[in-house]
Amino acid sequence: MDSIINFLNNIFWGYILIYGLLAVGLFFTVRLGFLQIRHFPEFFRSVLKSHNKERGGISPFQALCTSLASRIGTGNLAGVAVAITLGGPGAIFWMWMVALVGMATAYAESTLAQLFKTRDENGQLRGGPAFYISKGLNAPWAGAIFAVSLIIAFGLVFNAVQANSIAGAMEGAFDLPPLYVGVFLAALAGVVIFGGIRTVAKVSELVVPIMAGIYLLVALFVIVMNISEVPRILSLIVKSAFGYEEAIGGIAGAMLNGIKRGLFSNEAGMGSAPNIAAAATPNPHHPSSQGLVQGLGVFIDTILVCTATAIMILLSGVIENGSTLTGVPLTQAAMGVHIGAAGTYFIAIAIFFFAFTSIIGNYSYAENAVIFLKGGKGGILVLRVVALMMVVWGAYESVATVFNLADAAMGLMATVNLIAIFLLSGLVVKLTKDYFDQRKNTDSPVFDPKHFPEVADKIDLDIWNKNPK
Repeated sequence: MDSIINFLNNIFWGYILIYGLLAVGLFFTVRLGFLQIRHFPEFFRSVLKSHNKERGGISPFQALCTSLASRIGTGNLAGVAVAITLGGPGAIFWMWMVALVGMATAYAESTLAQLFKTRDENGQLRGGPAFYISKGLNAPWAGAIFAVSLIIAFGLVFNAVQANSIAGAMEGAFDLPPLYVGVFLAALAGVVIFGGIRTVAKVSELVVPIMAGIYLLVALFVIVMNISEVPRILSLIVKSAFGYEEAIGGIAGAMLNGIKRGLFSNEAGMGSAPNIAAAATPNPHHPSSQGLVQGLGVFIDTILVCTATAIMILLSGVIENGSTLTGVPLTQAAMGVHIGAAGTYFIAIAIFFFAFTSIIGNYSYAENAVIFLKGGKGGILVLRVVALMMVVWGAYESVATVFNLADAAMGLMATVNLIAIFLLSGLVVKLTKDYFDQRKNTDSPVFDPKHFPEVADKIDLDIWNKNPK
């Protein structure tokens, strides 16, 4: 299995995504007129004005918290540490670049997910790449390939990755057996995911802002206490990114590991967040407003949380002192330098909440894919059981195997999705122009299907013709 996984990773990351990810992000950045820079305040406004709900929908803020629940996980703690270990400090610069252009990519895919959303048999809003690939490109077969990849990646593999990091952190901090941690985690996650997407959204809305806020406050404390060293660290990151500073792996290693871990963390272009973005009732009632919400999620995940982790690791001097640690142990050791023995426990608790919310967020994406494949209630039940089994398995499986399998599954998903959103880019541009043309005259742009005759027979008119109160 390792040889097959490594072959797939070589194809995806050596030839396709290392270029395709940045290329599509740059493409949307330019074609949308540097949306994430020119209209940056609008990203925040779209969240602050996001309290609408309708039958079967969740609020845009709940959608943002659920996507952040999935995004903010091992990638922000273990992944950043792995990127620095393998690619040097310069890997963080390339994570920033992925996030910057990724905001445009995330906007595009979530806007499309909103446009092509529909209702399932229970009235729940559903959508995502599988839906816009099937309807927008008239390619149900490609939508099915994406849906299967999503179930494998998010329903199964990524949950094993999160469980692996939680078990490792708990074993290091509290000497708890990984198997016991896995069983406890599966039981706790089961309580939430058996409640469905709405329960996941409610739990995420409560937990995510608190956990991310506390983590960023601790990081801010560390930065303030070491403020004189921060300019040197930032300079080191930039110099290492271009090979001007001696670093492990050189510029190629920094770029490769920064892009891989950056995508793994913020998920821009992967086609994951659009699944929950489609379940939201946007406010204003326009597909672009939910695209803006999810674009902000990329900024919060990478520019704020990942950078906080990176600076704390680099300020600690653990790597410069010759440490061979990587992943969660490296992050724990760095925090131990800053706040003593409490640092190990703090990271263990932080990664528990980060990774736990990722598990329930990941599940919500996979449930969407099962609905697309018409798996019904039976399919959802099977998904829930197998997903929880993967949590237990991931708790004691080796880190290398789990991360490599995650990279392969993510690579297939991202490749299919990037092709799809590129082919539908004209529609994204038209929606964006429509939104901001209206914004010149009103605070609440409204999507009117009459102005988009090319998709009138492909979208759910019952949803878009009725503007929720």
